[in-house]
Amino acid sequence: MQISDRQINSLNYDQFTKAPRIATVHRTTGETDVQVTINLDGRGTCKAATGVPFLDHMLHQIASHGLIDLDVQAKGDWEIDDHHTNEDVGITLGQALNQALGDRKGIVRFGNFLAPLDEALVQVALDFSGRPHLSYGLQIPTQRVGTYDTQLTREFFVALVNHSQMTLHIRQLDGINSHHIIEATFKAFARATRIAVEIDPRRAGTIPSSKGVL
Repeated sequence: MQISDRQINSLNYDQFTKAPRIATVHRTTGETDVQVTINLDGRGTCKAATGVPFLDHMLHQIASHGLIDLDVQAKGDWEIDDHHTNEDVGITLGQALNQALGDRKGIVRFGNFLAPLDEALVQVALDFSGRPHLSYGLQIPTQRVGTYDTQLTREFFVALVNHSQMTLHIRQLDGINSHHIIEATFKAFARATRIAVEIDPRRAGTIPSSKGVL
């Protein structure tokens, strides 16, 4: 029985999409102890216990709107401040994301999303290019949201970008409420990531680059 090219491509796609894209990374330093498990093909479930409540809230946004299953457990030197925990969660999540993507065969690769949250409007465009770069355009008007230092938002994305090997552009188009601006950013990031990590059936397991490598 002869099999058509279309059937072969379908078989390759089915085989590729059944491969689990799950990773667990455990990172321990003199300042923090962080473990992250990620499933890129999840349903949006999230367990987050970082000791930084607002960060936990943002991790839930990534999971829920990215349809990514996340389990993030962290212990840090909270008696100093939240900086090390926030940064090391970003590092470990980036490493887990990079591992779960593997060689990145078949993925869409690029993602772009514009997320409104009341008066705030934030655009995120990203590329799982293998080249870390962050262009950060948020203007957050207050120093804190609850107990969270809003400067840590940038530090989180710096760490995530460097260790996931992605190019990330964040643009704030509108917004005056700090909570709304940050949450819109995480929601836009989640949806852009969801687009980028989806499997493109027309690629059938090939590298999404004209160079043949990322």
